[in-house]
Amino acid sequence: MKYDYLIVGAGLFGATFAREAVNAGKSVLVIDKRDHVGGNIYTESIEGIEVHKYGAHIFHTNSRRAWEYVNKFAEFNRYTNSPVANYRGELYSLPFNMYTFNKMWGVVTPEEAKKKIEEQRAASGITEPRNLEEQAIMLVGIDIYERLVKGYTEKQWGRPCSELPAFIIKRLPVRFTFDNNYFNALYQGIPCEGYTAMVEKMLDGIPLQLGVDFLNERESLSKLANKIVYTGPIDAYFDFSLGALSYRSVRFDNEILDIENYQGNAVVNYTDAETPYTRIIEHKHFVFGNQPKTVISREYSQEWTRGVEPYYPVNDEKNTTLYNQYKMLAKGEKNVIFGGRLAEYKYYDMDAVILAALDAAQKELI
Repeated sequence: MKYDYLIVGAGLFGATFAREAVNAGKSVLVIDKRDHVGGNIYTESIEGIEVHKYGAHIFHTNSRRAWEYVNKFAEFNRYTNSPVANYRGELYSLPFNMYTFNKMWGVVTPEEAKKKIEEQRAASGITEPRNLEEQAIMLVGIDIYERLVKGYTEKQWGRPCSELPAFIIKRLPVRFTFDNNYFNALYQGIPCEGYTAMVEKMLDGIPLQLGVDFLNERESLSKLANKIVYTGPIDAYFDFSLGALSYRSVRFDNEILDIENYQGNAVVNYTDAETPYTRIIEHKHFVFGNQPKTVISREYSQEWTRGVEPYYPVNDEKNTTLYNQYKMLAKGEKNVIFGGRLAEYKYYDMDAVILAALDAAQKELI
């Protein structure tokens, strides 16, 4: 059988495109080199707890279109992301808000907090931030930078903050209210049955083959369809002919504990430099679980090497230039649609992936 589309990757981009193509009357085959669907949002049931196997994923969006789309395939709970920062045993509220400022400085009003940050900003002498360190001090002052930003960020990126670009920290929310909701989004939650169940419903009735590596069988697989939707690494598609793009990766140490509650929160960041992991995730708290046991994951950030799962693109000048060269090559592949985090070498929130896939499908299928 010749399909209209071969979808390479059963993550959010591939599943969304596949669903829309089938709804439009097209024939589709979805393949994935892993033994499961969902890509990095895959969840696995352990001790009755949906464990986020590739790191915590909280769906949040201001897009009604994206929210209504995912609700076709899953019922979402009311989970609100309110992480806690642990600095040498001292706990602080994240995102940076009035609870954080009160704990740090004893201030009780927004004006007092703003005055404290302004004093530290002025004392730093920084006017035009040249790097992440200077940008962070401009945003929240030296005290919060030293305790809650520096150690965590340097573990995450494996580089001194003074060598990281300023734009990385601009996503960091700073609020002069007591609102500790990390995402300032209209819609937020976690699928009650886990992300895997959601993606399985998206792919319901669509031919699917797992454990199939497109790049190892490209010649034979390409003959199966008129067009390919490719969601893997763009440099790997071109056999790294121009060089390899850089990523940061993450290693997880999972542990089942014979206790009901380990840390009292889904996400606790460890912001000191001495603790080797960046954070601990306690998965049951994403869905308000009451199971007798709990599962925790310690996250260790690491440099990416081939054979290791790529997570975060390193969007510095060198890698951006290299990606743009691959993007030019991709434009020459007339029967291939490149989409998603790895194919576009871009940090994507889940709602943005879905919207990009919907737009790509709409453009392709009209």
